[in-house]
Amino acid sequence: MKICSCLRYFKTAKRSNIHPFGIRGLSYTHDTLILGIETSCDDTGVAIVNGAGNLLGESLYSQNIIHLRYGGVNPVIAHELHRENIDKAVQETLRNARINIENIDAVAVTTKPGLLISLQVGVKYARFIANRYHKPIIPIHHMEAHALVARMYSDIPFPFIVLLISGGHCLLSIVNDVDDFLLLGESLDNAPGQILDKAARRMKLRNIPEYSKMAGGRAIEAAAKYVKNPELFKFTSPLLKNRDCNFSFSGFKNSLEKKLFQKESEHNIMGDRVIPEVNDLCAGLQLAIAEHLAVRTERAVLFCEKKNLTSGAHKNIVVSGGVACNDFIFNSIKVIGDKMGYNVIRPPPKVCTDNGIMIAWNGIEKVRKKCELSSTIALSDVDPKAPMGKNIIADVIDANIPVKVTRLKKLYNIY
Repeated sequence: MKICSCLRYFKTAKRSNIHPFGIRGLSYTHDTLILGIETSCDDTGVAIVNGAGNLLGESLYSQNIIHLRYGGVNPVIAHELHRENIDKAVQETLRNARINIENIDAVAVTTKPGLLISLQVGVKYARFIANRYHKPIIPIHHMEAHALVARMYSDIPFPFIVLLISGGHCLLSIVNDVDDFLLLGESLDNAPGQILDKAARRMKLRNIPEYSKMAGGRAIEAAAKYVKNPELFKFTSPLLKNRDCNFSFSGFKNSLEKKLFQKESEHNIMGDRVIPEVNDLCAGLQLAIAEHLAVRTERAVLFCEKKNLTSGAHKNIVVSGGVACNDFIFNSIKVIGDKMGYNVIRPPPKVCTDNGIMIAWNGIEKVRKKCELSSTIALSDVDPKAPMGKNIIADVIDANIPVKVTRLKKLYNIY
């Protein structure tokens, strides 16, 4: 069902005073229908999920290829493309699901964190639907949605540990419930996906035809599969003296640039040419990042065991976010899980990256939990830097738990 043209929507959204209409009771059933809208960064994702966890329809407009030429996400261009794609994505999702907008029970929309002007596009559209069709709005925290989407595909009881790794975030948390998160550690500087993307650009992987249309992290993983010597380039692991679960990745980029400059000088590499050891350099960087993630995750497990935060027969670690699609990194966390007696679970790759499915599912989780719904939402509620849950990083530091780095180069033998 056509809602309105994109241009008409944005004109309407600017002049409308969204009025409270009183939220009708919304009870959870297997037939509950949630429309999810995700515009936190550079992907316009929309999906419809029912209370039974079935995906009825979806649409995803990725901007990846466009932003590759800019060397990263350009917020202004991302905003304009969201404006261009949001109406098309919603209409396409409704057609795929064979559902009229009137049959939707609520609209779940990402309100935090992310790029401010990108988030606003999704929120404005959700407000339009809420106003015109009298639907409640469910505000969604982007990272909480990443953490919970695995429960749509696997039986994962609370509590569980989650490692969220992406181009914008890196954190460890305990998930006690749909709306109860304890932050164990976070990145002190860059996110791993951001470093992988920058490293891929510096290594000029785009000049190799088979990697030219891949995102940076994916290109590095693909190139690393052809490694000859994964220890040809060694990277110093950061924060080894810090007995916490925080992360730091900026040093990897600086170290890679030094190693690359040395090899380019040695081989007299100029212009678009790539160093002959590029596969080994990709493997070395990937290995160092994986070991850094693994050692912090192991300390998180030990802390949770010490504080009885993961009691019960089911002990699970969920790995989600765009970087979770990297099989080498995921298998590295599985090594830690096997060592500590934990199941390590990853949602399907299509929902590890940003998408509307995880937003719609988080809406289902909140309806089932009877979390508060809204009749509208203010643009002032959009928060680009929202924290995730209650911060207990100081408690982790006070626990002072020593952990040795688990060496993971053997994982390259699986290729």
